[in-house]
Amino acid sequence: MILSAIAGNENLATLVPRQMIFGGIGFVVIILAAAIDYRFWSGAIIPMYVVIVIFLLLLFVIGGARFGATRWIETGLVSIQPTELAKVVVILALANYFAKNKEAARNWSWMIKGLLITLGIAGLIFIQPNLSNVIVIMALWAAMSWESGLELKQLGIMILSSIILAVIAFNFIQLYQQQRIINFFRPDLSARNGATYNVIQALIALGSGGWVGKGYGSGTQTQLRFMKVRHNDFIFSVIGEELGFVGTIFVLVLIGFIVYRCLRAARLARDPFGSLICYGVAILIFFQAAVNIAVNLNLIPVTGIPLPFISYGGSGLISLMLGIGLVESVVLRHKPLDF
Repeated sequence: MILSAIAGNENLATLVPRQMIFGGIGFVVIILAAAIDYRFWSGAIIPMYVVIVIFLLLLFVIGGARFGATRWIETGLVSIQPTELAKVVVILALANYFAKNKEAARNWSWMIKGLLITLGIAGLIFIQPNLSNVIVIMALWAAMSWESGLELKQLGIMILSSIILAVIAFNFIQLYQQQRIINFFRPDLSARNGATYNVIQALIALGSGGWVGKGYGSGTQTQLRFMKVRHNDFIFSVIGEELGFVGTIFVLVLIGFIVYRCLRAARLARDPFGSLICYGVAILIFFQAAVNIAVNLNLIPVTGIPLPFISYGGSGLISLMLGIGLVESVVLRHKPLDF
């Protein structure tokens, strides 16, 4: 799909072989992560957390800026996005905290300590600025807290507080982030200056695909390059245009199957730490897929969240495959081995 999405653009021709290399590295990562007993990471949480914080801080010193945000560490060969790995670290850190405090009272102290673990990383990501991935990380905290026993009253208060904070923070976020929100709620205003152009093209692409699509490599909105960032944020619209409704449902079934298997692994896990790792990975994949598809359908404001396993992005792909490797490790050790 990336090959079709770049539509013969010579400037993007290297993306396909690079993504294949990232995929190969990702399979090695899965094997290595599965081979290591997942309980090892419980004792390595603090150094891992410190390392990812250092990487996030390095972004402000040597990071490369794209689309108005400093999110990549440029190595000369590849661009590394520490934020993607940070999501996995957050899952491990929260799983470790909640597992070690499984007998603790579900009071505000218990909840706030878990929140502080999350905010330590989310805060550094927010000032890149990278609001979309902050939302992903906070969704991980909310879901894993709920799974660990967060009370409905506490969750409701936190959601209400988040809404109030979001309204207050609107005037302090970046101008382009404000514009995306305004474009969503007032498309009549943004249409005058073309601000919603890409969303409109994505909807045209999805709608014109019909049941079975126009055929691989034959989508007009895609091949004539009407859509921007086709290989990343809007690759779901490429799938809809070229493979149709059937193709999009097939993708949804595949992603849903992966999420289901992660949840099954969470149920089979022999301890809370392993169960929460699997649950966190399932939430990460599901939430990112849901947000990306919702953006393509113009159900929420535009964000920079890619479609898991399909959109271009080496750091994102390898991080997700690391998550799958951790789930495999839990499954392999869900019961004692008999010799």
